[in-house]
Amino acid sequence: MRKIGWLVGGAAVTVLASAVIGGPARADALFTDDFDDGSADGWSRNGGAWSIVTDGTPAYQQTSAGTNARALAGTTTWTDYSVRARVKQVGAGTSAGVAARAQSTSQYYTLVIAGGAAQLQRVSGGTATTLATAVVGGGAGTWRTLALDVRGSALTGYVDGAAVVRAADTTFTRGRIGLVTSYAAAVFDDVAVDTAAPGPGPSPTSPSPTTPPPPGGCAVTGAATGFAAGTTGGAGGPTVQVDTAAELLSSIATPGPLTICVVGTITLPAGMYDVTSDKSIVGVGATAGITGGGFNIGLPVSDVTSPPADAVHNVIVQNLTFRNASDDSINVQMYSHHVWIDHNDLAQGYDGLIDIKRGSSLVTVSWNHTHHHTKNMLLGHDDANGAQDTGRLKVTYHHNWFDATPQRNPRVRFGEPVHVYNNYYFYNTDTGVACQNTAGCLVEGNYFEDVEEPVTNTYAGPSGRCVARNNVFVGESGTPDCSGTVQEPSGYYGYTLDDPNQVKAIVTAGAGVGRL
Repeated sequence: MRKIGWLVGGAAVTVLASAVIGGPARADALFTDDFDDGSADGWSRNGGAWSIVTDGTPAYQQTSAGTNARALAGTTTWTDYSVRARVKQVGAGTSAGVAARAQSTSQYYTLVIAGGAAQLQRVSGGTATTLATAVVGGGAGTWRTLALDVRGSALTGYVDGAAVVRAADTTFTRGRIGLVTSYAAAVFDDVAVDTAAPGPGPSPTSPSPTTPPPPGGCAVTGAATGFAAGTTGGAGGPTVQVDTAAELLSSIATPGPLTICVVGTITLPAGMYDVTSDKSIVGVGATAGITGGGFNIGLPVSDVTSPPADAVHNVIVQNLTFRNASDDSINVQMYSHHVWIDHNDLAQGYDGLIDIKRGSSLVTVSWNHTHHHTKNMLLGHDDANGAQDTGRLKVTYHHNWFDATPQRNPRVRFGEPVHVYNNYYFYNTDTGVACQNTAGCLVEGNYFEDVEEPVTNTYAGPSGRCVARNNVFVGESGTPDCSGTVQEPSGYYGYTLDDPNQVKAIVTAGAGVGRL
C-alpha cells in the first residue's frame, strides 16, 4: 500500500491513505510511496523506461541504461526537508539516487551512488557539479538507503543512516523530490519525505570528523600580510583532524569557523569542492596534501555585478601539497574576499594552480612553490568580465617560487593595484607577469633568472599598465615591457621589501610545505 501526502497551510492533506512505511503516520511526514498498490500515480517521468515490478515487494524500476532518467513527485513549494528511498542499481552504469528541491528535470540537488562512492551534486541546466563525495563501498545489485536532507544552504547526504557528505549551496531553495538515474538501470522503493532531519547521525551544522586533532593542534602559522591582512580563517572555532576524503569534504562544507588539520595525502574524486567561509585548512607536517580534486572558494557562478551578502570569505589554505587536480587546484571566485593561500606546493594540475576571478578581492598568495605546470595563475579569467572585475581583483603575490612555470605568473586582467613583490622567477619560458586589459600591476623587488619576458603589459589582448622597479634580472632574462602609472599598494597596507639580490636565497629556503 502507499500514502501520498503534503502540507497545505500547515495542515496535512492525504490522498489514498493507507499504511505508511515502517508504521503509523508521523506529523513530520510530507510524502510516502512504497508502490505496494502497483501504481506510480503522482510521479512525472522524463527519460528512461519506468514500470512497477516485484523485487521482494512491489517497487519502481527504470530499465534504460542509455540515457538520463528522472521521476519527480511532490510540490514545488517544499523548502526544508529530507527525501529518503531504498535504491538498487541493476547492472553496470553511471549512477542512481534521489533528488531534492527539483525545479525541473534538469535543475535539482541529488545524492547518488556512483561506482562505490556517494556523490552530492548540483544539477543545473542538465550539467552535474559534484559538491561533495565519499567512498561508501557496495555496488550494483546492493540495496542502499539514501537520504538527502536540505535545510537552508546546508545539504547533507546519508547512506544507510550515516551522514557521509555535506555541502553548502544556495542555488535552489525549494522544489519537488525525485528518483534519478544516469546511464544506469535501477530499482527504487520505500520513498519518504519528512520535515525532520534523518537519523542517526550528527546534525548538518556540526563537524563530522571525530578523530581528535594531533598534539598541539595545527594552528595557522604567522599572519597574512598584503591585501589579505586580517584574515583569521577558522580561529575561534573547533579543530578537527581529517585523513579521508569523506572527512575532508564534510569539514570544508560545515558552516561556521573551523580549523581542519589534514594528515597525509587525501585522494579526492575528480571535481572541484566548495569551501565555506571561516575555514583554516592546514597540512600537518611536510607530507599532507590533496590529489585528484581541487578547492573552490566561492559561490556558484552567476552574472551578478554586486558582491552578494553571503560571498565566501575568511579562508586560509596553508602547508598543503596539491597534485593531479582534474581542474584547478585552488579556484577563488564570485566576490570571495579575505583569502590567504600560503606555504603550499602546487604542481601537475589540469588547469590553473591558483586562479582568482569573478570579482574576488583582498587575497594574498605567499610563500608558495609552483612547478611542473604550464598554466600557473590567472587573475581575472576573461577580457569580457569587466562588470564583475573592475575595481576588484586586489591581490598581493609575495615570496612565491615560480619554478619553470612557462606562463601566467600571474596573467592579470582588470585588477588594480596588483602587487607582485619579492618573488623568485626561474626559467619561465614565455612570460613572468603579464598585466593586461586595463589592469595595474606594481612589480618590484623580484629576482628573475632566465625569464624570457619578465614583465609585460602587451602580452595578448587589450593592454594594461605596469610599473617595474628595483628588480634583478640574471641569466638570459629579457627586460620589462611596461608603461603607464599604477596605484601604490602602500595606500592600502604597509610592507617592507627584502633586498632583491637576496630574494632567490630567501625564497628557495622558505617557500613551499614544511617550512613554516
